[in-house]
Amino acid sequence: QPRYPWADGPEYITQCPIQPGGKFSQKVIFTTEEGTLWWHAHSEWTRATVYGAIVVYPKKGHAYPFPKPHADLPIIFGEWWKQDIFELFDDFRRSGGDPLVSHAITINGQPGDRYNCSRQDMFKLAVDQGKTYLLRLINAAMQDILFFSIAGHQLTVVGTDGTYTKPFKSDYITISPGQTIDVLLRADHPIAASYYMAAKFYSSARAAVNLNTTTALLHYTTNNTTTTTPTAVSLPATADTNASVAFTARFRSLADKKHPVDVPQKADTNLYFTLSMNAVPCPAGATCAGPNGARLAASVNNVSLVLPTSMDVLGAYYRGIGGVYGDDFPSNPPVSFDFTNLTIPAVDRTPATGNQVRVLEYNSSVELVFQGTNLLGGVDHPMHLHGTNFYVVGWGFGNFDRAKDANKTYNLVDPPFQNTIAVPRNGWVAVRFKATNPGVWFMHCHLERHASWGMGMTFIVKNGKGPNDKMLPPPSDMPPC
Repeated sequence: QPRYPWADGPEYITQCPIQPGGKFSQKVIFTTEEGTLWWHAHSEWTRATVYGAIVVYPKKGHAYPFPKPHADLPIIFGEWWKQDIFELFDDFRRSGGDPLVSHAITINGQPGDRYNCSRQDMFKLAVDQGKTYLLRLINAAMQDILFFSIAGHQLTVVGTDGTYTKPFKSDYITISPGQTIDVLLRADHPIAASYYMAAKFYSSARAAVNLNTTTALLHYTTNNTTTTTPTAVSLPATADTNASVAFTARFRSLADKKHPVDVPQKADTNLYFTLSMNAVPCPAGATCAGPNGARLAASVNNVSLVLPTSMDVLGAYYRGIGGVYGDDFPSNPPVSFDFTNLTIPAVDRTPATGNQVRVLEYNSSVELVFQGTNLLGGVDHPMHLHGTNFYVVGWGFGNFDRAKDANKTYNLVDPPFQNTIAVPRNGWVAVRFKATNPGVWFMHCHLERHASWGMGMTFIVKNGKGPNDKMLPPPSDMPPC
């Protein structure tokens, strides 16, 4: 969305929600993206059902950086509850506890043959012997990272988040909510058999998680039998952190003449953001379902985001209206301690609340280190940034040590170019980007419960000096508050 945050979508950040019976024309501008992206609603938990794929093909006259597949199709993972999604949202926000665990994961809208309601309608992928297929994987699930695999078939990863990557083969995929991954499937197995495609949650710490596996079916077009038992899938264990990070660590940009990288070699702005689960006191006279009778919360640098409701941040910024947000979001944690220690004093568990932004100078080079903490127990955090992709230059477990980690472990040659990255449990991830897209841009955890509890913040990128370095004006049909 170059210079055009008006259609970016997060409620009360770049627009007020589209009202019942109202309408708003989305203007989506593509630039360097190529591959698979997706769209979704960004108001409360509406994205549980309102989402879809965006496919960006190579320009005419240009080719894929791999042999052209015979066909391509999206594989979209979602979640399904027996309860109305708005009732679920209201219930857990009212109680201050965890939301209800979903009853099923879905593949292209179906839970698979382990559920009576889906046995006849499970998604089936028919392939021809000897052909190659491009599967565009999209994790639209609300609550957790997923493992995915196809029985008997290796997958070749070739892209993520609308960019190509150096190809690598894997028996399974780890994909975060909000992330897309492009994989090549070679149909080179015996045609007499059928094969399960399956997905399950990866969760390193959640006490309650959907332990069910969703299924779809791959079969060869010359095999019309439906009586044989499909070949089973082998997936990593639900809490296998090593499997999750081992897969994610393999991504690399192509970094060739046709697909150059522009990694900032030095940063003008260094940011260090802690990601924490927190608890806040239960209001007087209420009963709360969080730890020790408190309410669950989440924070970035110990600030738990509270959205405005009278005006969106972008509208206030563009029109110079005060009182909607503050501009002093901390560049570093306000209190420093052993963030990943197994025991952290209770005094550090209560966050501040507010709506603070971090202002970035146009064209500045930014390094942002995400630091997971063990407050209320550590957990993975898939962090997503609107308005730009970033280079993932480093990651590790424990507390980030700039002198050691930046000098010895950073990849400044061919790091992957992504918009979503999973910060491992009690670990850290370092990303770099250039602030060349003026506007207001949301950053948040893509686990929806964490975002609902306040794990998000906003960047404002100032206008540049040139006429093409300034934010474009708003459309005429912006939704009213």
